[in-house]
Amino acid sequence: MQSVRRQLVLSLLVLLGTGAAIGQGIPDPSTPATDPIQPALPSVAISAPAPVSLSNPDSPAVQILRSFSDSEIKFDLHALMDTLRDKRHEGWVLAAYPDPKTSQPLIGAGFTLDLPAREHPQPDPLNPHPFLEPSSADLWRAAGLAPDRLDAILDLYSDRLASWKKRKFQKRIPTLEPQITDDEATLLLRISAIQAIYNARAYCRNFDQMTGSQQMALSQLVYQMGVNLAHFDEFLSLINTGDHTRASIGTPATAQAAAVSAETPLSDNSDYWRNVQHSLYQSQWARHYRMRAIAVIAMLDPAYDDSPTAAEHRVSLTLRPVSARRSRTHSASLTQIASTSRSSRTISHKRKSRTKRRV
Repeated sequence: MQSVRRQLVLSLLVLLGTGAAIGQGIPDPSTPATDPIQPALPSVAISAPAPVSLSNPDSPAVQILRSFSDSEIKFDLHALMDTLRDKRHEGWVLAAYPDPKTSQPLIGAGFTLDLPAREHPQPDPLNPHPFLEPSSADLWRAAGLAPDRLDAILDLYSDRLASWKKRKFQKRIPTLEPQITDDEATLLLRISAIQAIYNARAYCRNFDQMTGSQQMALSQLVYQMGVNLAHFDEFLSLINTGDHTRASIGTPATAQAAAVSAETPLSDNSDYWRNVQHSLYQSQWARHYRMRAIAVIAMLDPAYDDSPTAAEHRVSLTLRPVSARRSRTHSASLTQIASTSRSSRTISHKRKSRTKRRV
């Protein structure tokens, strides 16, 4: 028995010694290794941190949007939100519904629920302000809403769109149960408006020199157009010629416009802003959304604050509705078709009468 106990004790000591040796081979992550011969074993504690992505709630995009201050702009942010919330513009629906053109899910004042994060390079070498194009999930988080709710709304929207199709879905919009509250829709609108203001600076290097109404007009234009505003080449070229440093850059006409603006403060240069306004008149946006365009274009007028009604009236005189031209053409065509039909019926009636007489 004693020999057996001795063997057990010896075996236990061997095991303890081996365990101690193994324990010495794992360095303490809080202290650096001092033995140059002993290699450091891999450890989670010393792994590199994961890169920050736009899907992270603490991403730079979310931080930028949340750090916005009303003092950065010359107009009332709530005034812009009230304009965008107006049913004459984007509408106000508290459940996900399909976009009439793209079928993408929208909610609130036209907030798109499934946009991915996009890169938007700054093409203007004289404008150091970058663009900010985060994903819908980032904007949702920046507004303070729970991410899992967005996933649930998108899942239900996908099922409804597959079952109802777009046309039937749109007919059911008035009967949809709210998926967000009125306050939450306001938060989404606010964060989208802040993004529009941020990108307005990236589109226009003279943003800080504008009046409050002009800043609001450009921000509203960015909100409505999104990345498509980058295709308004003439408008962007003119709106950036107000920078006095651009007088020696570009075409002679551009340089002349910049030289003229150097003589007059940007906010008071009526000729300059009249040219900027005219660059928007021929756009499809202005023709198809006339009332919305009148409100935005009029706000670019330096005299807008003196009389908003007069400024809108001046724009409305130039921006004629497309529907009026179509209706005149359409009515003329209908008149011609109707007269032709009547003539053909008369001729046919006369032929039948003659035939009867002969018989």
